[in-house]
Amino acid sequence: MKVAYVTPFDSRTLSSSNNWSGSGYYIAQAIKNQSVFLDYIGPLEDKFRLKILSKCKSRYYKLFRKNYIKYIEPLVLQDYAGQVAQKIRGNRTDIVFSASSDSIAYLECDQPIAFWADATFANLIDFYPAYSNLCEESLKTAHRIQSISLEKSKLAIYSSEWAAQTAINYYNTDPKKVKVVPFGANIEIRKSINEVKASIDARPTNQCKLLFLGVDWFRKGGDVALEVAKQLNNSGLNTELTLIGCQPPDGELLPSFVKSLGFIGKATTAGKNKIYQLIADSHFLILPSIADCSPIVLCEANSLGVPCISREVGGISTIIKDNLNGKLFDKNAAPIEYCEYIYNTFTNYTQYKELALSAFNEYESRLNWQVAGKKVRELLTSVL
Repeated sequence: MKVAYVTPFDSRTLSSSNNWSGSGYYIAQAIKNQSVFLDYIGPLEDKFRLKILSKCKSRYYKLFRKNYIKYIEPLVLQDYAGQVAQKIRGNRTDIVFSASSDSIAYLECDQPIAFWADATFANLIDFYPAYSNLCEESLKTAHRIQSISLEKSKLAIYSSEWAAQTAINYYNTDPKKVKVVPFGANIEIRKSINEVKASIDARPTNQCKLLFLGVDWFRKGGDVALEVAKQLNNSGLNTELTLIGCQPPDGELLPSFVKSLGFIGKATTAGKNKIYQLIADSHFLILPSIADCSPIVLCEANSLGVPCISREVGGISTIIKDNLNGKLFDKNAAPIEYCEYIYNTFTNYTQYKELALSAFNEYESRLNWQVAGKKVRELLTSVL
């Protein structure tokens, strides 16, 4: 099977910008590792005159304190479609497969079209800050583009049931063409069960180590993570909170039990290894996001035998299953509810170790790119 893999960015490397935090690259690798020939159709060129048009529209709507989504400008997407059509012409490609739904919305070709995404536009609107307070033009365009891409595609794969159900219910998409395949963990080397057991055994039993990893303090729930750590310490459980990626707003003093390490990039081997070691040393990854689609860091934590504490928002419930690889809380849950779960699990350390090993099993059985790639290959083959 020969697949034309469409991405606006360069998915051949992890170093390219706007690469879905590396997921565009890992999707490609997952499919290639299933003995699929991948023809990279990307990066796509952003024409200068169209970039100017988008910038002008964005500035215009800011005068009215409205947000405009540049990347779904129809003229840009029509130009993308023309570039893709030209690149696949005469290539004997079996299927066109995109790492998002918008890049193929206007594509006209003889091959079947499929995509793999983490959300529909209906999921994103008023969910993420960048998709809030949209101008009327962006609202109408976003829904129109989504409808066109779903109608045109033979196969719409989503990383969560949350996104898949929205495609069906909001956009009236045929349920037969909508499938769910969770993303995998963006890691280079898979640990063995013995290595993970050793990591779990090496964690201290007299101190609970929490890790918060995110670049958006409020959206990722950093304020809740900090309050949970405070209350756990006040309850008598010695707790350390490590922050990676961001920190509280300026002026907020951090208690002595908080280690703020700032941003650690994954572009270098040293950076990746440092993050993985910090995860492996932790008892829980705590990410009480108020808005998230499919945060891959949860899969990465599970790959190292670390259970995850998060909120039941977006597509997170497809990744985290209560008492299998972590615990999800209602979006309105008070910090004390998080504390009670962590305290009860940690103070019954046999139970904690069982949960940590179960988290690794969830990664091994369904939250890795090998499993995901195999399933996607089967789905792509089914529409040929």
